Amino acid sequence: MKISFVIPVYNESESLEQLYSEIIHEVSAVYDYEIIFIDDGSVDDSFTILERIASKDSNVRVVQFRRNFGKAAALQTGFEIASGEYVLTLDSDLQDNPKEIHSFISKLEEGYDLVSGWKKRRKDPISKTLPSRFFNKVTSTLFKLPLKDFNCGFKAYRNEVVKELDIYGELHRYIPVLAHSKGFKVAEIPVDHRERTFGKSKYGFERLFRGFFDLLTVSLLTSYIRSPLYLFGSIGFYTSAAGFVIGLYLSIMKIFYGMPLSNRPLLFMSILLITVGLQFFSIGLIGELIINQNRKHTKSSAVSIRKRLNV
Repeated sequence: MKISFVIPVYNESESLEQLYSEIIHEVSAVYDYEIIFIDDGSVDDSFTILERIASKDSNVRVVQFRRNFGKAAALQTGFEIASGEYVLTLDSDLQDNPKEIHSFISKLEEGYDLVSGWKKRRKDPISKTLPSRFFNKVTSTLFKLPLKDFNCGFKAYRNEVVKELDIYGELHRYIPVLAHSKGFKVAEIPVDHRERTFGKSKYGFERLFRGFFDLLTVSLLTSYIRSPLYLFGSIGFYTSAAGFVIGLYLSIMKIFYGMPLSNRPLLFMSILLITVGLQFFSIGLIGELIINQNRKHTKSSAVSIRKRLNV
């Protein structure tokens, strides 16, 4: 069985040799393997070190981006290259322990399609752990997927999972959700999380805002991508309905009680709500037209197929 490792790298020159040695120690005698390093525009000596590693081991593949495009782009590039039956991802900062590789593979062999790591005892500052716990709880509740750590970089996939993923921006945080929405079986195992030995974290406070917007994006992609009218039409209906009720109330007060409306802010509120509601409804219809046109001009399917017999 062949295993592919996809490892994004961004300014982690001090840890790469040790990471490579630890992975080789765990897999070289047991599995056929390939290690795919994606240099995400590093400005230190990371690529030079990766070149040296690749020159000694023909199973090591290296891709260098012209600039920093982000972790999602690096993972997507690695997924497109990966040829192993199983694909494992881990970070290049040595906080993920390669000794856990066998635990991931054992869990996949139980029948799961994606196994995500859970940093049960996380060795990170509270500025990273508290926001992460909040987003994990919200994501688990919103998408009804009982995982405790969606953003752990240590994951294992069957190859068919990574070939169906299309991640960009910061969507790597929600890979388990995207896979789950396609019908893949997702599991989680606790993993050993080590303290950072070299360098510093590449993520700042802005990740909180990005995480929120990504949450909205994933919600749209998993729930309404094939019928946007359900989302925008619902918002438009309730907004217009609220405006209509207010307008009806004002009409009754005008007709039966002679109340003047020219100085009533509620009148303008009613008009605004009805107008905004109609705009949301129109956006939903336009979305439906765009998706219908795309269906006519593309052969890609919106469903995930497990098997085919005589097809």
